[in-house]
Amino acid sequence: MIQSSIEFFKNLPAKQCTECGEHIQEQHECYGSKCETCLQITR
Repeated sequence: MIQSSIEFFKNLPAKQCTECGEHIQEQHECYGSKCETCLQITR
């Protein structure tokens, strides 16, 4: 059975930062691999 693309993205695990291991608060299918803290982004 072929899985729909919507179901595929819903089932992706939460992303983790490659530096500290914290969960990244963004879409799981995006290309970023570091959290805001490790990127030193200030808002």
